[in-house]
Amino acid sequence: MQEQERYGGASDGVNSGSRLFAVQLASIPASMFSFIVMHWDFALILLFLGIAVPLLGRRRVHQLMQIPSTTKMDRLSLYASTLAFQWVAAGVIFWRTSAHEIRSSQLGLAVPNPALAVTASVVLAAFILLNQIMGLRRLVAQPEKIQGILPQLALKLFPQDDVERLAFFALVTTVALCEELIYRGFVQRVFHDWSRGSVIAAVVGSAVFFAVAHLYQGRRGLISTLTIGLLFATIRAWTGSLLPCVVAHFVADITVGMLAPGRLRAALALKNPQAIENTVDTVNLNS
Repeated sequence: MQEQERYGGASDGVNSGSRLFAVQLASIPASMFSFIVMHWDFALILLFLGIAVPLLGRRRVHQLMQIPSTTKMDRLSLYASTLAFQWVAAGVIFWRTSAHEIRSSQLGLAVPNPALAVTASVVLAAFILLNQIMGLRRLVAQPEKIQGILPQLALKLFPQDDVERLAFFALVTTVALCEELIYRGFVQRVFHDWSRGSVIAAVVGSAVFFAVAHLYQGRRGLISTLTIGLLFATIRAWTGSLLPCVVAHFVADITVGMLAPGRLRAALALKNPQAIENTVDTVNLNS
């Protein structure tokens, strides 16, 4: 009787271990499946950001490059349409993340460590400001290197009077807030959850989508935005807040928008005085 109980108990132990192992095996496909599947609406948003946004951006830039110059109304209309698109995109993201019970703090809209966030904001903004100013100085010092699509876009898109500067300020504020929410908030969160908490996947995924959105800037612009995207996404993961990224993004855009037109014209005047005179005359006639 004792022998039967002993062997019976051993058999029960083996059976229970086998059942546990079977349950674990059965759970493996489910866990793998949950790794590769994301919410359908999140997937659609990522498809839009990864395909439609760069294509629309390239189409718009192509249209701008076909015209010799832009009028004041052209620039203000472009600012207004960009403002509308950014807020609509941010609104859709808020709507869908709320539907899936994702808190605003999970999107980086919080400051869990104020001292760290403020310090990172100041240091990152100072670094970006210095980088932008040095880049503009290099353009003036070496006007022969002014080539590619970005200088031409700067002359056509950046503000040229006080009314345009006010509208541009609103645009830069909106872009800093909304793009950071979209790429460092939403996209980074989606990749973080999809990869089951991988910070590296979240940072790289966010940076790649941010760079692709700026595909219209060409190869050099793609590389620079990818680098900035990696830096910003890392800061976002480290601080748990979008604040440093928003501040630095605003500083980068407002610095270039306010300083680049004058610096570019000065550099082009050194390179080709007659060309810049004709450009200024065309701008004055169209304004």
